[in-house]
Amino acid sequence: MVLFEALVRSCTFTHLVAKGDVMADFKVDPNFEITTEEGLRSLFPEVSPLASVKCLPALDKHATDFIQRSPFICIGTQNGDGKADVSPRGDPAGFVRVLDPHTLAIPDRPGNNRLDSLSNIVANPTVGLLFIVPGFDETLRVNGRARLVNDPSLLDSMSINGRAPRVAIVIEIHEVFLHCAKAFRRSKLWDPEQFQDRSEMPSLSRIILDQTTGAPNDETEMRQIDESLEETYRQTMY
Repeated sequence: MVLFEALVRSCTFTHLVAKGDVMADFKVDPNFEITTEEGLRSLFPEVSPLASVKCLPALDKHATDFIQRSPFICIGTQNGDGKADVSPRGDPAGFVRVLDPHTLAIPDRPGNNRLDSLSNIVANPTVGLLFIVPGFDETLRVNGRARLVNDPSLLDSMSINGRAPRVAIVIEIHEVFLHCAKAFRRSKLWDPEQFQDRSEMPSLSRIILDQTTGAPNDETEMRQIDESLEETYRQTMY
């Protein structure tokens, strides 16, 4: 773990440029750029009557059940300048707490301490959540306003293995709606025959080092770094 952390600390993560071949820059032809909502909507059929009314202002029993089944979400945030970020969050199913029909709470578990999502929330509280349930083709979307909270009673209720999160993201719900199955069916996300072999790409450690300070040529040293990362996972999940 020490070896991996020392290498990571030596890396500069701002404005990284991957080594290797660089493709020519792509440029959008302004004649084909869509710049107005009117122009956009002219390309598509009318919204279906059901889709136009499916947004709810609060959780109902179905949305609540979906959230309680979900072990994985993506949270979209923006900073004060409108720079967007999407971050994954995962824990045992139901880790996102339903505090009431209008309020959710998400524990913030240990990470890399970049605090991208949390910093964005401080600057701009508008967030979007995507809830995913393994085996379900549908997803649940929740939009609202987030606040960062360190109330000990709330944090203690979210403890795992005796470790409480430092912060919880508390979300005031503005919109809730189920999203149809087309994206997951097109991607065949849950089809085992579509699963890819992770070994066909380099390890995370090697990729980060290739993108920054350079990975070692010695395979034994690289293997030790990979093992150190796995040990870090085991020790710092919570």
